[in-house]
Amino acid sequence: MYRYLLNRLFIALITLIIISLVIYLILSLAPGDPLGEFATNPSITPEIRENIRKSLGLDQPIHLRYYKWLSAFLQGNLGYSFISLTPVSNLILDRLPTTIWIVGTAYCLALIIALPLGVIAALKRSSWLDSLINLIAFIGLSLPTFFTGLILIIIFSVQLKWLPFIYQSTLQVKDLTSFMNQIKQSIMPITVLALYQAAILIRFIRTAVLEEINQEYVRTAYAKGLSQFAVLVKHILRNALIPIVTLIALELPGIFTGALVTEQVFRVPGIGALLIDSINRSDTPVVMGITFISAILIVSFNLVADLIYLLVDPRVKYNKF
Repeated sequence: MYRYLLNRLFIALITLIIISLVIYLILSLAPGDPLGEFATNPSITPEIRENIRKSLGLDQPIHLRYYKWLSAFLQGNLGYSFISLTPVSNLILDRLPTTIWIVGTAYCLALIIALPLGVIAALKRSSWLDSLINLIAFIGLSLPTFFTGLILIIIFSVQLKWLPFIYQSTLQVKDLTSFMNQIKQSIMPITVLALYQAAILIRFIRTAVLEEINQEYVRTAYAKGLSQFAVLVKHILRNALIPIVTLIALELPGIFTGALVTEQVFRVPGIGALLIDSINRSDTPVVMGITFISAILIVSFNLVADLIYLLVDPRVKYNKF
């Protein structure tokens, strides 16, 4: 077990180093100039621009810049934004609560919706209920989030005027009224994300449960006189959780990076919007910080998923690795 963990940690470390190197090279070689906004400012001469470039370290070779970035990152320093000269960690922490609130709530809601519907669709396969749930899932998968968001804005903001169509970033929850306003402006982005994620999870959960229903251990459990609910909870779901845990482990890091399209549609000031804005402005330190932290979370949650397998399936053993 411990040898397996050490091997996985070593592989994860090498993987993250390679990922960081690839991301940094791509961002460094990508077209765009972080000082391009100064080009149209007549008060900033070419000499001043060159001094700013030197102060930011942009005149140094790529390998030297990468080494300095990696050294600073290992010390907990993500660097400074080229545009605002603000620490990247502060920019991320300022946007993180909004992203966790919107994307995290949407994912929890998607799980609450998808788990029972996926199980019901599997247990009632080939019935009208299964067809209805599959139809809902296919519709959710077919409609892109930007289209669903625009439809909700037209109906609930433009026509009915029930909900605000732009997320107010300056809103602070201090009393019941401000809390209700926060709920109202969050309903549409959360709904859009929850419906899309639920559609994915429904199909996945249905398939996972269907693969277990016809197994011999299920027929044996029924032969022993166990009820359908007991067989479902104690046997089918426990084994079906293995692929589901993998999917959830891969999806959870997305809560950090945010919903890029949805945040743009509703003007939600989350990390996804920060990432898009930083890419457009060639703000390499911010893009590098967000993408690499996302990579760390993905690798970490994969390792956590492997460990969870030990809890949901006693047949999984890592002693021989």
